[in-house]
Amino acid sequence: MKYILVTGGVISGIGKGIIASSIGTILKSCGLRVTAIKIDPYINIDAGTFSPYEHGEVFVLDDGGEVDLDLGNYERFLDIRLTRDNNLTTGKIYQSVINKERKGDYLGKTVQVVPHITDAIQEWVMRQAKVSVDEDGVEPQVCVIELGGTVGDIESMPFIEAFRQFQFKVKRENFCNIHVSLVPQPSTTGEQKTKPTQNSVRELRGLGLSPDLIMCRCSTPLETAVKEKISMFCHVEPTQVICVHDVSSIYRVPLLLESQGVVGYFCTRLDLPVETRARKMLTKWKEMSDRSDRLLEHVSIALVGKYTKLSDSYASVIKALEHSALAINHKLEVKYIDSADLEAATLQEEPVKYHDAWHKLCGADGVLVPGGFGVRGTEGKIHAIRWAREKKKPFLGVCLGMQLAVCEFARNVLGWAGETSHFVILHACHPGAGRGEACLDDA
Repeated sequence: MKYILVTGGVISGIGKGIIASSIGTILKSCGLRVTAIKIDPYINIDAGTFSPYEHGEVFVLDDGGEVDLDLGNYERFLDIRLTRDNNLTTGKIYQSVINKERKGDYLGKTVQVVPHITDAIQEWVMRQAKVSVDEDGVEPQVCVIELGGTVGDIESMPFIEAFRQFQFKVKRENFCNIHVSLVPQPSTTGEQKTKPTQNSVRELRGLGLSPDLIMCRCSTPLETAVKEKISMFCHVEPTQVICVHDVSSIYRVPLLLESQGVVGYFCTRLDLPVETRARKMLTKWKEMSDRSDRLLEHVSIALVGKYTKLSDSYASVIKALEHSALAINHKLEVKYIDSADLEAATLQEEPVKYHDAWHKLCGADGVLVPGGFGVRGTEGKIHAIRWAREKKKPFLGVCLGMQLAVCEFARNVLGWAGETSHFVILHACHPGAGRGEACLDDA
């Protein structure tokens, strides 16, 4: 088994998930069987109780596991099926260690972060890396591990220490560390700054991990002098400094990495049994990316939701729309509309925001109302649904969005004024029941 650890520095949300997915895609295109593990250092057991504004969308796996949205990227990029155990959290590790301590498995010893927590992390990774993620049931050959957060965070320290030990347990030829860092480019000077990357790598090396590849996130391609400076101060060859600049689509990232010789490096560093020639899978990726850049027709979809300030809150919905638009050769424009802005209360308090929201809605080619929780904003969703029905605009309701579509129809077509989803469901179960007769016990 070959292990590739992806760490991040300077800031969170730098793109480690896309880079980890892209690395997996490149290796899979070489004919290797690849799996992926996402490590989140938070104490929560899983992502199921998070607000969408905390970590974005909660991605639901086939086994019902509620996990970080990066596992959705792994599944989409690699065409694999992961389980809840592919998402490792501090909460899961501590829970498993405490359960073992309660059963007496440690034979009365003092349970400590080192070695008990770090050993539990290593055992979990080694065990899960062998679980098949393909339909053929064959054990993977490569495991890509993404460590969330940034190097230096207090909560990630046990994981850094675990992998410091891990690199010796599995031997150097089977372990590789990729560090993703930010190279800012202030608009005042336009100069690419390497100091944040130098400090991040220095801190990582001080904790016992020395990066094999440094992937630099930047807005424009790295200049040769900048690469050489990072190489000199971070103890790597210039060829081990990889530029990951902003591109037109995230699906161009695997092509960007492959063009900089990443496959050849992995073959040498991890002794992988693959050839460095062009591969059919990446050719299809290039065709798809090129087609995406050449699209001329536009389609605009109004996404009417409650968490529209963070687009990651609806990551899977957006990906599905993007893939659908690409399939019909259209460039997608998503108009994010806060459902509360469509309500009469907003007209009274902030009329500009109200009219702006309705202007966006009226200019859309279709309307999508996703799921959500709680009462806030539901009336605004119902207004959007009614507008779509009356104007005969294409509409899709997902989860609560479809439920509210039923409520809107009951109110404005059937005349059940003011009905909520609870009453509509009860009335569907008991058509003869009036308002006073509908009983939760009967339902």
